[in-house]
Amino acid sequence: MKVVILAGGFGTRLSEYTDTIPKPMVPIGGKPIIEHIMGIYSKFGHNEFYIALGYKGEVIKDYFKNFKNKDWKINLIDTGSDTLTGGRLKRMEKYFSDENFLLTYGDGISNIDINALIKFHVSHNKMVTISAVRPPARFGSLSLNGSDVVKFKEKKQLGESWINGGFFVMNAKFFNFLDGDKTVLEKEPLEKITELKELKAFKHDGFWQCMDHKLDKDYLDLLISEKKAPWI
Repeated sequence: MKVVILAGGFGTRLSEYTDTIPKPMVPIGGKPIIEHIMGIYSKFGHNEFYIALGYKGEVIKDYFKNFKNKDWKINLIDTGSDTLTGGRLKRMEKYFSDENFLLTYGDGISNIDINALIKFHVSHNKMVTISAVRPPARFGSLSLNGSDVVKFKEKKQLGESWINGGFFVMNAKFFNFLDGDKTVLEKEPLEKITELKELKAFKHDGFWQCMDHKLDKDYLDLLISEKKAPWI
């Protein structure tokens, strides 16, 4: 299955690194976090990547220009420096027909079972499956009734036990809910399909960590150095 990685944001909360490189290129254990993310999918046999570039996208292009992995097919797509998350995905529409595809952000690590996620998505036949994880603090929340998402609110402070973990399965029909470059994926599009009962949640109780701040990066580096990285 094709994998979309949103890799164009400014990463302002990690400015110690992102003043010179885009956030997905911040190294974890000696290699960019985006390569770790791709490795998560590759471990489950998903090797065709569509990387949505924006801020300092040339750095990602330069890195993959001489990248050696014969199994990976890497498509680097310019989606605009100021384009928002939903707009970036909308710009990828021409690469997908009426099919399911995988989507994630360029800054989240997990030991989620990607094929179990896909199997769940196929079983319920809804438009989008979102991964629900139990996070460290400071992320948005999901209200769930079983696996049904009944409320979606992004970037809400603590209070609910499940949040958007960033590993999605989507059907191409979802592109109809995306407008232009200023569309925020986590606002109207996902809120609208929640109202239509087309959003389901795959609960992942295992490891998940987003790299928002230097402390997060240091923690991920520590896990690798101690050979305790659950996603590898």
